[in-house]
Amino acid sequence: MTTIHKKIVVDEKGDPQEVIIPWEEFRQLEEALGLDLDTEEVAQLREADADMRSGNREAFVSLDDL
Repeated sequence: MTTIHKKIVVDEKGDPQEVIIPWEEFRQLEEALGLDLDTEEVAQLREADADMRSGNREAFVSLDDL
């Protein structure tokens, strides 16, 4: 499990407004959530997901062929 080292910024009332996390932890979260992918990569992943759900095994390459 990932530990997030955070600083919480509050307003005058003490209500949380923002969170500050170390840059490297942000990058790891961004990558884990796929937020670093461009539109072409997202489209390819959606296509692969559709192929998998429809049972189109011909769309994939076996690990032995890589």
